[in-house]
Amino acid sequence: MTNTLINPFRILIADDDTDDVQLTKDCFNENQLPVAVNEVNDGQLLMDHLKGMANVNGSRNLPQLILLDLNMPRKSGLEALQELKQDDTLRKIPVVIFSTSKAAKDIERAYELGASCFVSKPNTLEEWCDKMGKLGKFWIECVRVSG
Repeated sequence: MTNTLINPFRILIADDDTDDVQLTKDCFNENQLPVAVNEVNDGQLLMDHLKGMANVNGSRNLPQLILLDLNMPRKSGLEALQELKQDDTLRKIPVVIFSTSKAAKDIERAYELGASCFVSKPNTLEEWCDKMGKLGKFWIECVRVSG
């Protein structure tokens, strides 16, 4: 885990709800997870940000995980996911759908498009921080990711 502290795990949150983004960041901190979090507030900005990073730095500094909301302006999370998974450089980034949706059609479509997992946003602060702690620990401590 020492390596993770020197090089924080890079997470990009794509969500238009600033309260949800702040709550997620606060929960990562509360769970003492060694993360560096960036954020964008719609699907188009997500793709612009990722393509810009890839053009400047190659895949070196791309996020190691994307938390992606489904319902966003300009380009939805599903549209962004589809575009992301069609890009040879970006397709390797794990994407966790983190949405208020519990609709079977959204869950099925997310997996069809290549989402790594689908997590429904909780209703309480306690549940939110519990989920973010488990999610963060899983991706940081258990899963092997590039970068």
